[in-house]
Amino acid sequence: MTATLQRVAVIDSHTGGEPTRTVISGAPDLGPGTVAEQLAVFRSQHDDFRRAVVNEPRGHDVMVGALLVPPSDTSCTAGVIFFNNVGYLGMCGHGTLGVIITLGHLGRIQPGPLSLETPAGVVQAHWEGGDRASLTNVPARLKARDVTVQVPGVGVVTGDVAWGGNWFFLVNNHGQTLSRENIPRLLEVSGNIRQAVNAQGHPKVDHVELFGPPQSGGNSRNFVLCPGGAYDRSPCGTGTSAKLASLATRGLLEPGTPWVQESIIGSTFTASYTWLDRGAGTLLPCLSGTAHVCAEATLLLDDTDPFCWGIR
Repeated sequence: MTATLQRVAVIDSHTGGEPTRTVISGAPDLGPGTVAEQLAVFRSQHDDFRRAVVNEPRGHDVMVGALLVPPSDTSCTAGVIFFNNVGYLGMCGHGTLGVIITLGHLGRIQPGPLSLETPAGVVQAHWEGGDRASLTNVPARLKARDVTVQVPGVGVVTGDVAWGGNWFFLVNNHGQTLSRENIPRLLEVSGNIRQAVNAQGHPKVDHVELFGPPQSGGNSRNFVLCPGGAYDRSPCGTGTSAKLASLATRGLLEPGTPWVQESIIGSTFTASYTWLDRGAGTLLPCLSGTAHVCAEATLLLDDTDPFCWGIR
């Protein structure tokens, strides 16, 4: 049988250690419409492409994909759909920084402001040139504070449910040491917390974020469990946005005051916020960080390969 090869051009980058694979050509045609509408087509008709790009044997559990698509908003430089090993993300902060650096690497943008259309809304960003960029995320808000859950193997845990582009459960008092050596235990604990929180009927929490004392000169260190079971190597852009919503609502961080969030491996984002609607508790998070292009590649999708569409 003659193989039919589909060629997919990608640029790999990492933001604070967390990888992003940006698809620049070779993707399915998702038709016209908003990026949210294109995502619906992607999810319902081309999910095999998602699996092929980020799952093994070409990818891995930590890989986040970013598909460049035509924006419906003419003010936007590009549209982008983020996805991972188990599904799709409304927004991805580290991925957005990776996409900006990738667009700069490709010569598609010049230093200065730009807009990107995502399924969660239009994101304003700024490429400073080189490896540094910043973005104003979609509005963030605290949904529920001091939610208490009984977690098997852990005990009683209290945290906040917050939105920063994805749903998070934010926990300060978890009794764990945030160190690389303790990552296996952190994965177990945060996974059990997520299961317990979602059993209570809150908005489905796909990320759990544990906080601890800073170790690299920031304001705090975090450990973030991602939807597919991997942990975020970066400080997590949407998670940092959710953290700002929790701090702001509690009166613990003033608008415009920098908050430096460390990741479990010591990389940092610098974030701040402005109120969008203080009465409604919604704010606009701004964050900056660095990303680096680390590979240019062509993926070959061979339809005679039994694992062409990823190992599920």
